[in-house]
Formats: sequence, C-alpha cells, structure tokens
Amino acid sequence: MLPTENLLVHVYVLVDDAIAAAEVTIPVRPGPAPACSDAELLTIALVRHLLGRRSEAGFLAEVARDFAHLFPRLPHQSEANRRIRWLWAAFEQLRAALVARCPLDDCAQIDTSALPVKHPSRVRGPDGWVGPHELVAGFGRDGAHGEWFYGFRLAVRTDLGSRLVRAWSIVPAAVNERDVATDLLAAGPAPRDLLVDKGFTGRAFTAACAARGTAVLTPPTKAQRPNMPSALRQVIARWRNHIEVTFGELTDRMELARHGAHTFWGLLTRTAATIAAHTLLRVHSTDLRLA
Repeated sequence: MLPTENLLVHVYVLVDDAIAAAEVTIPVRPGPAPACSDAELLTIALVRHLLGRRSEAGFLAEVARDFAHLFPRLPHQSEANRRIRWLWAAFEQLRAALVARCPLDDCAQIDTSALPVKHPSRVRGPDGWVGPHELVAGFGRDGAHGEWFYGFRLAVRTDLGSRLVRAWSIVPAAVNERDVATDLLAAGPAPRDLLVDKGFTGRAFTAACAARGTAVLTPPTKAQRPNMPSALRQVIARWRNHIEVTFGELTDRMELARHGAHTFWGLLTRTAATIAAHTLLRVHSTDLRLA
C-alpha cells in the first residue's frame, strides 16, 4: 500500500493540476486568501475517504500531528468542515474530469443503495433533512439488508468493465427506480446494454430504452430461470457482482454508510467526496496501489 505521506503528495499534485487546468473551478470568495489553500483541503478530504477514515476531525488531527511539514497552516476543524462543504462542487468537477479521460464502456449498470441519516425509531416528525427541489428524508426499504431505513438513496450509473461512476444522484428513499434510471441515462450517450436489478423491470422503461438503442438486462425471476440458458444466467450474475462490489467500496470501505453528516449539505459533500475518491482510485489504481 502507498504510504500515507506519498498518497497525500500524489493526490495534492492531481488536485492542484486540475485546478490549474481549470478542470476544477473554485468560486471567488471575498476577503483575504486563507492560509490553507483549497487544494490542500480537497486533498485531505479525498485521502480521508481513500483510507476509509470515519472521523473528519480525527483525520485532520492526524494530518496536523504527522504531516505538518506538508500542511503547516491547517484551519481548525470547524473552519475546515465549513470550507469543505463550500467546496462540494469541486469534488464533482474532479470526478467528471477524471472519467472524461477514460473511454466509455458500451455496457452500463444502474442501481441504488440506502443512505440512512438516522435510526427509524428516532424519527418523531419533520426534521432538518431537507435538500433542494423539495427533496426530503423519508422511509424506504433496504433490500440488500432486508430492513427499513430513514434517509435517502444513492443512485449511480457505472461502466460495467471499469466500474467508473459516470453519473450519480441522491434521491428519495421511496422512489420509482425506473424514473431514476431514466434521469441517469440522460447524462451521456446511451449504452448498448444496461444491466439493472429487478426493481427496474417495466415494459414502458424497457421500450423507452430500446428506442434509444439500449437493451435492458435484468436477473431472471424464478419463473424465467428454467427457460434461460445457464451460461447467460452465470454471465448476468457475474456482471451484477460488479455493482455490488462498487457499492461495497463506497459504503463500507470508504465509510459512506457511516457518513456522520448532520445536514443534507453535509451528506451531499461527503457523498461527492467519496465518489470522487472512488473515481480517483479506479483511474489511478496502479499509482495509488490501494485497489
């Protein structure tokens, strides 16, 4: 594994180059320039997710203790948290710049995963978990764990082979997944094949995808299995494992399932940073040697 110090330097160079090339744009702020640059804070946030460090304050303290020679003017945790939230769009710009350099796979996957914000037993009525466009936290069913949750869903579109996230969105906990897939497919060229879960099954959705030149593949139901060649069933099962691995990396290895955010904008920032870190890992896995 790449030593943490080398990882910090490597990621900082990538971020600073992206800012210099205008691939990542930082909005102008009034007042004097902060002592700790935006590139430094972006680097610390990305590396925290790459290493799977759950605590933002804990990792900032670790950097201050062990790598003060790299980051000599770190802000206090509250200021760092506020500035990183303000920079959330920079994470998404970095992700978009990284995937733009990679060839697009003609096979794609779309799926959703639970993003809980509090335990269902603690919900007592309307709360502060409100995002833009009337997006609010709600109850949903987490099929992967067979339980109910309170929060949102993370929807992603990935390439089948490289597992690069090409588009993503935070959506309501109880949502029509076919509508989510339609929105994600609008971001970029239509794939030749689209692999989805059974929750996306629908004649209208399949027909709309076919009209764009996309064939929809879903895991067979119990009734369909006897009539489907075993080789095809094995291929679909192996392909479906790709999206499960991706969600495992995002939610478990990079700690997104335990995000610790207290507001929607904190959740948005940590989701964008996690996906940007995952993209960085997929694109530069040879250099980072973390995969």
